[in-house]
Amino acid sequence: MKQVFQDLSSGATTLLDCPAPQARPGHLLIDTTVSLISTGTERMLVDFGRSSFISKARQQPEKVRQVIAKARAEGLLTTIDAVRSKLKQPIPLGYSNVGQVREIGRGVSGFQIGDRVISNGPHADVVTVPVNLCARIPDGVTDEQASFAVLGAIGLQALRLAEPTLGEAFVVIGVGTIGLLTVQLLRANGCRVLAIDFDAKKLSLAASFGAETCNPAAGEDPVASGMAFSCARGVDGVIITASTKSSDPVKHAAQMCRKRGRIVLVGVTGLELNRADFYEKELSFQVSCSYGPGRLDRSYEQEGHDYPFGYVRWTEKRNIEAILDLIAAGSFDTSNLISHRFPFECAPEAFDVLARDKGAFGILLTYSHAVDLRHVKSLKLQPAKVSSRRVEKPVIAFIGAGNYASRVLIPAFETAGARLHTIASAGGASSALQGRQAGFENATSDINSIFQNPEIDTVVIATRHDSHAMLAVEALSAGKHVFLEKPLALTLEEIARVKEVYLGSNQLLTVGFNRRFSPLVRRVKELLETTRQPKAFVMVMNAGSIPAEHWTQDPVAGGGRIIGEACHMIDLMRFFADAPITSVTATGMGAGTAGVTEDKANIGLKFADGSFGTLHYLANGAPSFPKERVEVFVEGRTLLLDNFRVLHGFDWPGFRKVKLLRQNKGQKDCAAAFLQAIKTGGPPPIAPEELFEVATVTIEAAEQLRTR
Repeated sequence: MKQVFQDLSSGATTLLDCPAPQARPGHLLIDTTVSLISTGTERMLVDFGRSSFISKARQQPEKVRQVIAKARAEGLLTTIDAVRSKLKQPIPLGYSNVGQVREIGRGVSGFQIGDRVISNGPHADVVTVPVNLCARIPDGVTDEQASFAVLGAIGLQALRLAEPTLGEAFVVIGVGTIGLLTVQLLRANGCRVLAIDFDAKKLSLAASFGAETCNPAAGEDPVASGMAFSCARGVDGVIITASTKSSDPVKHAAQMCRKRGRIVLVGVTGLELNRADFYEKELSFQVSCSYGPGRLDRSYEQEGHDYPFGYVRWTEKRNIEAILDLIAAGSFDTSNLISHRFPFECAPEAFDVLARDKGAFGILLTYSHAVDLRHVKSLKLQPAKVSSRRVEKPVIAFIGAGNYASRVLIPAFETAGARLHTIASAGGASSALQGRQAGFENATSDINSIFQNPEIDTVVIATRHDSHAMLAVEALSAGKHVFLEKPLALTLEEIARVKEVYLGSNQLLTVGFNRRFSPLVRRVKELLETTRQPKAFVMVMNAGSIPAEHWTQDPVAGGGRIIGEACHMIDLMRFFADAPITSVTATGMGAGTAGVTEDKANIGLKFADGSFGTLHYLANGAPSFPKERVEVFVEGRTLLLDNFRVLHGFDWPGFRKVKLLRQNKGQKDCAAAFLQAIKTGGPPPIAPEELFEVATVTIEAAEQLRTR
């Protein structure tokens, strides 16, 4: 298949070959026929990508503050690497997709193969979309008409917030595609409408839909026009669908509103507000969230849990269906909203027009190439790199192509000398993107092809946490060595299964506990080897806050942050103690605190040699404070490891301080040690019994937090 991507670093818009996505549970697999380019959101992304680095920084001051905080905590070089890596990741474009259902994922009802559907899928000839983001297209509505339904739902949600009533006077500021659709919706609600824009052509269209118009570019005053339109009483409401850095749209909206008028912001504008404008009139101001209730709710969008109809009448899906019904009834005209049509193969040219022509509004991409050619699930990226000495070059496949895999793990294995054979992701697109950048020979969306390929001897698993144990079992059963990004498993039953299969195989298994391989951690280990008495450890993970709805906080999908991340420090304590863990005690922050409590916890460990340690895992600390700190107390001496960048020795004979130029958490050395064990046939870099011990203790700690 092919898909459109935007490079945020260079600004280039490209059409890339990708493996076709797999049909997923709760999703529809759709063959695209038409997709609509959003002249608001997508133009903003294209313009951002084409802007200079300084301009990008000015447009995102909050991100700049985050970068500064990261630089203070982790060092300048580490931060520069992270920013460059982030900008280098292309993003998919598009969210108004029309096509035919090809496959129906497990658990989906209400759709049949062959149904025509509108979805928020990207610009790609094959898409896989969660069922709550898809709607069936009524008979009599063409694919081109239906392509406007998602944008129409954005305007409709703004109306639901503004609550217009019959006979009211409303203003729409900015009549691009969404603005023109909003004009029609207001007219359908029996409202008088004033359209304001700098483009005479767009205003002409708004007038054809029954709106009065105001063109500031022609010298017309928006506020004066609004007051005249409302017979000097002030308009009842304003919907802002403009995209501008200026705060004028909000300012003008407030000035032209009557007392207790309503303002709803759909577009993107400056928000330098004059308190007096709002205070004196008791104006209400709301920012509309896209298509409606359910938007950005993972439970609704990704997991398919609908809101009860009787309590949430209008969800994002039901808003889209309402627009389709209006089109079917002839109450909604899209025929005049199409300014350009391009074959999908010419998508980069379409986005060039979008960037150049500010008067463009409805740009359609049409898909007409052979459907069967779209569904190839494996893609050759470059010729095979055959090594003359096969044993010295393990043949690696990656399952998972997310941020951590692309930014950290793949470069680590490439530096360590692996042959990067195949990279897989269920959606296909990310495997092709990362595969090309890293130099993989193949990309695929068919994970089973990796297990069945005899040429591949090693599998790196970097997927969502709930799939780790299952994929490790499949890879080991297929005779592959396994590098498993933490955690090893989410339940004790999964640990037992992985252990059973591992002990019955002749393969190597390790977990990405890279902290053990940090050069400063190795230095701590060397210093501790000169001691004989039990040790006391105090470790802090200033983990930072993650929203409660994020998948890592979900005990089923991510296991929670203790299992998913605190396991690193539990393993590090086990490494320093060099003795089995005999007990674990976990205490979470009080239940009266806001948000998730499991990610603010104290975990105490005791070891067989008499050592003990405490891990403070905290999501409520300052972002500028170092993320990870380790203190070791033993025999009247102390070691302090600060963020894997600086190591201090206090009263330690012959040692005072080591400071690295950049943070080093040991990822490259961890990958190198694993590959070296494969090449030489030596023992795994981390003893398997320690892997299973740490996984068990971590799960026990998490369970204590959930039951107390």
